Parts: sequence; C-alpha cells; structure tokens
Amino acid sequence: MWTRESIQQLIRDRLSDYLLVIVSNRQPYIHSFRKGQVVFQRGAGGVITALDPVMRACSGLWVAYGNGDADPLVTDRKGRVGVPPNNPSYTLKRVFLNKEDIDGYYYGYSNQAIWPLSHMAFQRPEFYKEHWDTYVEVNKKFAQAVLEEVENKKAFIFIQDYHLALLPKFLKESEKENLIVAHFWHIPWPSHETFRICPQKQEILDGLLYNDLLGFHIRHFCDNFLEAVDREMESRIDRERYAVIRGEQETLVRAFPI
Repeated sequence: MWTRESIQQLIRDRLSDYLLVIVSNRQPYIHSFRKGQVVFQRGAGGVITALDPVMRACSGLWVAYGNGDADPLVTDRKGRVGVPPNNPSYTLKRVFLNKEDIDGYYYGYSNQAIWPLSHMAFQRPEFYKEHWDTYVEVNKKFAQAVLEEVENKKAFIFIQDYHLALLPKFLKESEKENLIVAHFWHIPWPSHETFRICPQKQEILDGLLYNDLLGFHIRHFCDNFLEAVDREMESRIDRERYAVIRGEQETLVRAFPI
C-alpha cells in the first residue's frame, strides 16, 4: 500500500535532485467568489485524485489553466499560489486563458476534433483551422509557463492528456538541458485508418515524439500509436522495446493500466 512516506522515498530514489512538474488542463484547486468571499475547492477528475496526493507528499510544481473567477486575486504576479490553500505543500502555477483561447483550444480542437477522433464516436470529428491555430498558441503558453519556473533546474515534467499534445516539442525546442519529459494520454489512441483523417496528424505525432516516455492505458493503444508513426513519420521503430528513435531523441511507448 502506498503511503506518504513510501511515495516520498520513491521520488527521492528515482528523481533525486529533479524538480517534479505536473502539467494539465484542469487545476487541482480552484478559487472562486461565494457570497462576496473567496473560497477554494479541490478540482474534480481522476488526474487530480491520483496526483494531488503525490504532489502533497513530494512538493514540486503543478501548471494548469486557472479557471476560477477568484484565481487571479490569490496568485502572485507570476500566477503562483501555494496549495492546498489551508496547508501549502507545493506550488500551483496558473495559466490564464481568455474566452477565445478556451473556445478554440478546449471546446474546439480538443473536444470537437481529438476527443471524437480518439473514441471513434458517433460524433464526427470537426477540424477547423482557427481551432488548431488556437490549440498551438495555448500549448505555447503552457510551455512558456513551465519554462519560466524550471529555468536551469533539472526537471521531470509529467504532462497529462490530449489537450497538450504539442507541449513536449515546445519544451524540448527550448534547448534547456536536464529536462525529462513524460506524457500520459488518458484516452484511446485510434487505429491508423481512423487517425489518418486528421489534417494535423503529423504535427500531433511530431509533438508527442519529443517525449522521453509516452504512456497509454493498454498495449493495444501503444500498438495503434506505433502504427501511426510507422505510416506517417520518418523514424526508426524498435518494436521489441516499444521505442521510436528520431535522430538523438528516443521515445519509449508504454502501457500503464490504471
């Protein structure tokens, strides 16, 4: 059974002097106004439920979209606030987005294009250039927020889900040394026959292949991803090791059932 002490020991053993950074769309704590007072609540969702205890045990940095109406009031000039608010043990850095950002990046490309494409749902994916352009720009904003805090530190950056497919590329292109980038894709990866209809398929694959480690729920999704890479990208695939090699960059592709 995992305890606070065992998690701390694992992080010390494996990451030692690395700064632990989690990046997600949803934030673990939200500040809002209620009857004229600022109150906070813990964010919802499986990512927060799983990773907030890790961060509370080991400290570090969590970068996420600040969607609470009182969020700007409680952060410093760089968008940072200690959390949990009643007993701070790590830093939350908020990325503030405007309505155009959210409409294009979240409601647009993430949820009208990637989500139905990945789930092979009855809803037909909708690909709009303006949504894609906003998705790119918001991923750049997240990269800037992370890099501002990492500076020249060693950092293990753990990215969450399909909202941030381009973030690994923007982080690695900064040419900062000592960055280890991992990414967990929380939704299915479709077959190549489905994925190939995406107009930005190569850009998405390119972004994800800047990860050092890319995780999916099951091996079948790993196989689908490798098939897409094999069909669409110039690379060398080591199927025994489930690795993709492009130049000096190697991406390990792994299944992590949770």
